[in-house]
Amino acid sequence: MLPRLYIVIPCYNEQEVLPITGPMFLDKLRSLIEKGKVSSDSRVLFVNDGSKDKTWDIITKLSKQDEHYIGISQSRNRGHQNAVLAGLMEAKDCCDITISIDCDGQDDINAMDAMVDAYLDGCEVVYGVRSNRESDTFFKRFTAQAFYKFLSAMGAEVVYNHADYRLISARVLKEFANFKEVNLFLRGLVPLVGFKSTTVSYERAERIAGESHYPLKKMLALAADGITSLSVKPLRLITGFGVIVALISFIGVIWALVTALRGNSVPGWASMTCIVCFVGGVQLISLGIIGEYIGKIYMETKARPRYIISERTWEKDDK
Repeated sequence: MLPRLYIVIPCYNEQEVLPITGPMFLDKLRSLIEKGKVSSDSRVLFVNDGSKDKTWDIITKLSKQDEHYIGISQSRNRGHQNAVLAGLMEAKDCCDITISIDCDGQDDINAMDAMVDAYLDGCEVVYGVRSNRESDTFFKRFTAQAFYKFLSAMGAEVVYNHADYRLISARVLKEFANFKEVNLFLRGLVPLVGFKSTTVSYERAERIAGESHYPLKKMLALAADGITSLSVKPLRLITGFGVIVALISFIGVIWALVTALRGNSVPGWASMTCIVCFVGGVQLISLGIIGEYIGKIYMETKARPRYIISERTWEKDDK
């Protein structure tokens, strides 16, 4: 029996690119159906993440044109990771496999063939990994590579050069549903579920239309979420650094006492000021990192819903 595939596509203010990429996703789905890799009742599932433009209108229009298009709309903008999660959780009881991919057309949709083949060979998770970053600017390439290396150094288990283009089986999604984190970092959480996995390499193209919705500010916020939600290593580094500073300070106190007893002490406002400023800076940075973790705990204890679906283009029981 052929697997039923749902292609999950988060959308936020994509009115410029969606009319172009929407038919591309449908053509790819039909190609997979014609090749006998997925069943004919597979779907392209759009997730409207509280867009302020005509994105939802375009999704509803597409769904009326072809039954393979379906869509859900969140009650408000909740961010890319929550939008992807909403689509995956919506699809897990309706399909055998999902492939999440961004709407901008940068990820190579032809890699889906290799992903489905890997699933048919027994893999439950297939990560789409960029083969190179030649299409990126030097700054973006440098920051992205540093981002993955820093996450690994901080103890987060991530697949290098992988974003959110991946195949996940319904079996894995049912287990993933038990992860109740409010602070989401999917590319770090999915590997924690386990199961047999592999990677598929592809080349990433330029955005087809519109503007990127992931500027440097959001990338930094995503990195902070990834580190603090998956690892306590920063707290351990603070402890280790604090021990080192304490030892140096203790040695400094002994040196000061010995110098004073020998009568060689002289006024040293400059050195004292440097020490006070250094220790004060270390304390503020340490408190900031600890505060970040406390903030995450605060959000988790509230247990607010990670997404709220306000509209669907279909009756869920029918799909």
